[in-house]
Amino acid sequence: MAVSLLDLVNLSQLMGRSSGRSEIGIALIDGPVLVTHPDLARENIRELRSRLGGSCALAQSRACVHGTLVAGMLSARRGSVAPAICPDCTLFLRPIFPELTETNGAMPSATPHELAEAIIDSVDAGARVLNLSAALAEPSSNGERNLTQALDYAASREVISVAAAGNQGILGNSAVTRHPSVIPVSACDLDRRPLDGSNLGNGIGQRGLMAPGVSVTSLGTHGNPQTFSGTSAAAPFVTGTIALLWSQFPESTASEIRFAVTQAVATRRRTIVPPLLDAWSAFQVMNSKQFREVVK
Repeated sequence: MAVSLLDLVNLSQLMGRSSGRSEIGIALIDGPVLVTHPDLARENIRELRSRLGGSCALAQSRACVHGTLVAGMLSARRGSVAPAICPDCTLFLRPIFPELTETNGAMPSATPHELAEAIIDSVDAGARVLNLSAALAEPSSNGERNLTQALDYAASREVISVAAAGNQGILGNSAVTRHPSVIPVSACDLDRRPLDGSNLGNGIGQRGLMAPGVSVTSLGTHGNPQTFSGTSAAAPFVTGTIALLWSQFPESTASEIRFAVTQAVATRRRTIVPPLLDAWSAFQVMNSKQFREVVK
């Protein structure tokens, strides 16, 4: 399943050229991760200091399961069951979800202030790409203002923010996905159709991308592979593509990488549905002799 999903967004070819570079840091702003999993490239994982530890204390918690699934997509060893997009990139762990033991199926959430703190910590640690899959609790004008300022700070430091569009099945944008520097990611099925629960909207359609978000297999926390679906599963395909492109073209600016990833697709329209990620076309754009002139 992982190979077919990778091929759907033409990521296999790019992965064949590179497994990433340690200088390219990805911040996983999510739940904690089971860093002892044998299929994780642990030598390239760094825990950032926070009140929540980067590694799991409760392997059965929703936060740990979610964080480990996303980490496996990005930083599992090649040849594992997970997509393992860029295991040689540095993965910074900056959890924002507490390890609750409730089993009602709901993802834990973070306040806008907590997410803003995590973004600033990740940027200051040297991350080049942020992977955000956060359900926000306790929205307030002050909290959203802090979050906007944190995203402004990330953009000013040449950091690219990739955010899951959300799974509420609504039309509209959140404080994260409406930010002009963020690349929102919606989820699609194997027929390239948006999932019923994937959020859509004008900003998502115009600035975002779509990636596979159905039955993505990654690393489980109890010794067996697990699958998950939704925009949290879709976002790492975009994050991983950006990290691999930056690994191939390390002198590129954030604007150049963002342009290649979001504008390489020929099907972009002014609709609420974003175009499908095309990782190989983005590489070809970056590799083009005319590219520097295009983005000027």
